[in-house]
Amino acid sequence: MTPAARLAAAIELLEAIGRAGPPIEPVIDGFVRSRRYMGAKDRRAVTGRAFAVLRALRRLDWHLARAGRDTPTARRRALAGLLLTEALSPADAAALFSGEGHAPAPLDAEETALAEALAGRSLDDPAMPGPVRLEYPDWLDGPLGRAFGPRLAAEMAALNAPAPLDLRVNTLKATPEAARQALSAEGVESEPTPLSPIGLRVAGRAALPTTRAFRDGLIEVQDEGSQIVALLAGARPGMTVIDFCAGAGGKTLALAAAMGEAGRPMGTLWALDVEGRFLKRLTERAARAGAAAIRTHALEGEADPWLAAHAGLADLALVDAPCSGSGVWRRHPAARAWLTPERLADLMARQCQALEAAAGLVRPGGRLVYATCSLLMEENEDRVGDFLAAHPDFQMVAVADAWATALAAPCPATGPTLRLSPATTGTDGFFAAILERARK
Repeated sequence: MTPAARLAAAIELLEAIGRAGPPIEPVIDGFVRSRRYMGAKDRRAVTGRAFAVLRALRRLDWHLARAGRDTPTARRRALAGLLLTEALSPADAAALFSGEGHAPAPLDAEETALAEALAGRSLDDPAMPGPVRLEYPDWLDGPLGRAFGPRLAAEMAALNAPAPLDLRVNTLKATPEAARQALSAEGVESEPTPLSPIGLRVAGRAALPTTRAFRDGLIEVQDEGSQIVALLAGARPGMTVIDFCAGAGGKTLALAAAMGEAGRPMGTLWALDVEGRFLKRLTERAARAGAAAIRTHALEGEADPWLAAHAGLADLALVDAPCSGSGVWRRHPAARAWLTPERLADLMARQCQALEAAAGLVRPGGRLVYATCSLLMEENEDRVGDFLAAHPDFQMVAVADAWATALAAPCPATGPTLRLSPATTGTDGFFAAILERARK
């Protein structure tokens, strides 16, 4: 593909993302699959340019508004991106909009004037309000300021940078070093992750699904922060463990690996979710990982008879609660624009419901682990505080104690709970609290 054709494809992708809304992964996957003529370099260039626009969305729109274009479009944003993030001249940008072959249609008079108005400007402007400059919705200024205080600018800058490609080694099938060597033999170079003892960080990008290491179940794509949460849960062979909001099962598979030491019984591992389609995908992934003993159940709501039938049986229940996903904005930058106060309130209610339902499954002396990929205290500390106030039979376990048992690296937590972020730990943003039910 020519540079102009790649630009046209990036504009089409931005339009598709704007129409579909979250989540964007299926949109990107469908876009690429329907254009099989795109090679690996073309895919990286197209998605890379689209993500560059999404990472700078508020700043680009601010510049467009200053230039008198209050109605942003994918085409205008892409044009602004060429001038403001790639520093092209108006003439060089116009050359990409030639209309020839697969290039975008030529700039009209209004767009030409826009290019001239943006020429020479810097993407970051001192006149920008803080939320615009730091790329988050205005209404989140208070919650994010509460979470980070004077570190807000540094945290948001890190959250707006591209994320690394992390892998979790499936210890049911390989050691980290064996998996690393297997990947290297196929041209994929990696290094151990700084904190997780079962993680590898890939240098650059790689077509992992085509590697034998992936097909044979030696590795799974999973951010180091997500690996840490699964390790802190403390699953062990012989336990009864419930992953309450399993989704597609990334943490479920990590729990299975922790429970599957050679020569010892795995125990019982249940994966629950209200979305049966997610559990179907988990079953497929579990077969590849050698963890086919995982049991699944699609919940039918808070009154599902399954919950009463399994009350008080779990040694460990992990609640990876539905959340805003603010901790993974560097992977999903478009999600920032879709989060609203109403959506956050709904998520908080669902988090309370999930904690309440999962708590009933935990035996006396067992543990309840609450986790999110959110950075907001409203979804994290506040939810745990409210739960503990209503359930005096549960007590907080210092995360540093669980960390010392599960990980050799120094614990980054300074309080009773864990908060990870791109700026502080180089991981996605995660929160975890470990609660233990009193013994009778």
